[in-house]
Amino acid sequence: MNRIENVLYTGKVRTTGGREGGARSSDGRLDIKLSRPGSAAAGTNPEQLFGAAWSACFIGAMGGAARALKVILPAEASVDAEIDFGTTDDAYFLGARLNVSLPGLPLDVAQALVDRAHQTCPYSKATRGNIDVEIALI
Repeated sequence: MNRIENVLYTGKVRTTGGREGGARSSDGRLDIKLSRPGSAAAGTNPEQLFGAAWSACFIGAMGGAARALKVILPAEASVDAEIDFGTTDDAYFLGARLNVSLPGLPLDVAQALVDRAHQTCPYSKATRGNIDVEIALI
């Protein structure tokens, strides 16, 4: 396991009520209701939050990869994250698909950015070997 030597930021969030509760950050910038996936109740769910966090971080990692490879990341770059929540043999698991759009870049350059980002993105590192992940250029 890798240990952080220099903490750059610590996000602090208190959640109450589990999947049918709420979550609020210590600075108040995040204040949301939570609901179970597929329910009609107001709010979002942990899978959507995880998808938003991972896809945002992944775009940042592609930006770093673009700088390293001396190419410009398209302003329209996007990542559609799909986070699965399911069971196998009565145990709960996550799965993920990241569908990456890098319009205007040659396929080989786009693939190089995606590959490098997947190696450097902290969320990709955290999930590597722990959940089934598919990454595709769309």
